[in-house]
Amino acid sequence: MTPEDLVAHYGLEPIPQEGGLFRQTWAGPERADGRPEGTAIVALLTSAPGDFSALHRLPTDEVWHFYLGDPLDMLLLAPDGSARTVVLGPDVLGGQHPQYTVPAGTWMGARVAGDGSWTFFGCTMAPGFTYEGYEHGDRAELTARYPAEEARITALSRP
Repeated sequence: MTPEDLVAHYGLEPIPQEGGLFRQTWAGPERADGRPEGTAIVALLTSAPGDFSALHRLPTDEVWHFYLGDPLDMLLLAPDGSARTVVLGPDVLGGQHPQYTVPAGTWMGARVAGDGSWTFFGCTMAPGFTYEGYEHGDRAELTARYPAEEARITALSRP
């Protein structure tokens, strides 16, 4: 299986602002506030220059799921000013996570780990994702708040 096979099979399209390719695979019924009860997507990132999930945050928890390919490095910048790296991947005994929940309000960005070439993963939210809830990270603001992570913030930022 190749990334091209996954793009063709799922009809993956570019993720606006954030980067990577995706397809929504489920949206639950609409709630009274207009949001779906939940949503799920599949997504693909490659090691191609500029292909990464740009730093962003969401108003509710988001569960990331590893499916295929190489591990995925996730930078998480918490509201309390702390930062951590989580690796999604198949090596559970080696510290990787097949599933990881990013808490609401946490800045998150991701890219294919190390010398890997591609990662196929998914994200699930409840209540579901809406573009109104998406907040794109500002490089200057994030580096001022998390100065120790300046290099990684710069690498995971888009205008």
